[in-house]
Amino acid sequence: MTPPIDTSKAGENVLLLEGIHQEAAQRFRSAGYQVQEISSSLSEDQLIEHLRGVTVLGIRSKTHVTRQVVESAPSLAAVGAFCIGTNQIDLEACLARGVPVFNAPFANTRSVVEMALGQIIILYRNIFEKSNLLHQGTWKKRSNGAREIRGKKLGIIGYGNIGAQLSIVAEAVGMDVYYYDVTEKLALGNATPCRTLRQLLETVDVVTVHVDGRPENRNFIGADEFKVMKEGAVFLNLSRGFVVDQEALRTALESGKIRGAAIDVFPEEPKTDGSSFESPLQNLPNVILTPHIGGSTEEAQENIGYFVPDKLMDFLERGNTTLSVNFPNLQLPEFKGSHRIVHVHRNVPGILARINQVFADRGINITGQYLKTGEGIGYVITDIVGDEPEDLTRDLTEIPDTIRVRVLY
Repeated sequence: MTPPIDTSKAGENVLLLEGIHQEAAQRFRSAGYQVQEISSSLSEDQLIEHLRGVTVLGIRSKTHVTRQVVESAPSLAAVGAFCIGTNQIDLEACLARGVPVFNAPFANTRSVVEMALGQIIILYRNIFEKSNLLHQGTWKKRSNGAREIRGKKLGIIGYGNIGAQLSIVAEAVGMDVYYYDVTEKLALGNATPCRTLRQLLETVDVVTVHVDGRPENRNFIGADEFKVMKEGAVFLNLSRGFVVDQEALRTALESGKIRGAAIDVFPEEPKTDGSSFESPLQNLPNVILTPHIGGSTEEAQENIGYFVPDKLMDFLERGNTTLSVNFPNLQLPEFKGSHRIVHVHRNVPGILARINQVFADRGINITGQYLKTGEGIGYVITDIVGDEPEDLTRDLTEIPDTIRVRVLY
């Protein structure tokens, strides 16, 4: 298959799915892109059909960008995940086709943190249970079992962007913070790092999970972990549904080992609003169930709608790949010369020399060249002056191990 040659300028097609905030569409349109918006997710076959002629795809968490989708979309140049997670995207398939993927690692952090803190307070004060009783017509004002969160020990599993900010906010309201992460992380404020997961589980009153979607995190918290937790602990999961064994959690809740839980994510989630939903955690009075809305605030979605399009357009128009989750990260200086040419290739010895030989054979003066390699591919940007020879992109594309050639301007 001949690698694609793109001339990526404004006016290209963007497909936005799953009700992405209007800020995103407005930013693309104001830059001259043609935007199609669909409020729902699409199946694999539907997505392949809709991606014909599309340069940029924007999704949230329900649409799956599979290898088949990527290989069936030769015009696709970039994918934007308008959320934190990217496990719904085949990153390796995108990489193999020279398609960088960008997400929003910070934009909804505050929304998730506020929801987690609010749920901890609701569970400790038995607010959820008392509200349900009132809706059923029963007045129960007793303070038995209702506790303040000040002085309680909060255990954060996963000390990334969300975990670290939750650490700061929780400490500000008087909680003692402990955390565990598989990589070394700098403690913020007075937070205490735990050397093992077991140490954290044995120590804290509240356990909240904020890990990523890597496959090895499946059933990360199960029956053994619940047994280790303190009697009457509170448990939250606002990360990925499959990291918690839901049957084991139900058993721990019914036995009283866990006093209450708040769950925002599930192993299987409906694709559209109004769909039926089933979980082993339903119909328990001490469980708050929410439909994956940790980051679903107007502020967060607007921030994401601003952040991700800017990253996508910065790549399409200038070649920058900063914060791409699957591509070598490269931040380029502004170039006001004649042409900027992108060459994506498999990371094999000697390919940069072959690229430069193409330029040398045509007497083209290179004013700047930038290379970053990683994950099996190389990403080289070449700035040149003068007119672009008619056969230049063709010859660059014919270099062995070339994945994609793009002429930015």
